[in-house]
Amino acid sequence: MTPLVGIVLVSHRAEIALGVRSLATEMAGGGVTVVAAGGTDDGRTGTSYARVLAALDHAATDAGVLVLPDLGSSVLTTRLVLDEHPDIHAVLADAPFVEGAVVAAVTAATGAPLPAVARAAEEARTISKF
Repeated sequence: MTPLVGIVLVSHRAEIALGVRSLATEMAGGGVTVVAAGGTDDGRTGTSYARVLAALDHAATDAGVLVLPDLGSSVLTTRLVLDEHPDIHAVLADAPFVEGAVVAAVTAATGAPLPAVARAAEEARTISKF
């Protein structure tokens, strides 16, 4: 079986990352590895270098990993992790957190390559809700 793109969700709150993970996994049919990296190591609001790195390691496949941050320091922390670990085959997406995660997971479930999964997530910002 061809490996599917993994997805990492980086949020300031563990609850947000876990909730979006649950939704994206269910919508994709469960075949895609979606990992939540939310909050700090001591359970506060913020981001954790260690949690992002562990999530990337867990979601890594030969197809790569798409990372969706929610805002602010989640972007900075993820960039730092990726800069310090160039061996990790990952793309940081500038996408809406919820919509991007769902579209990315569904697209990854089709076996699409990492650039297509990233493009789909980023295009989610243009989908009208009305």
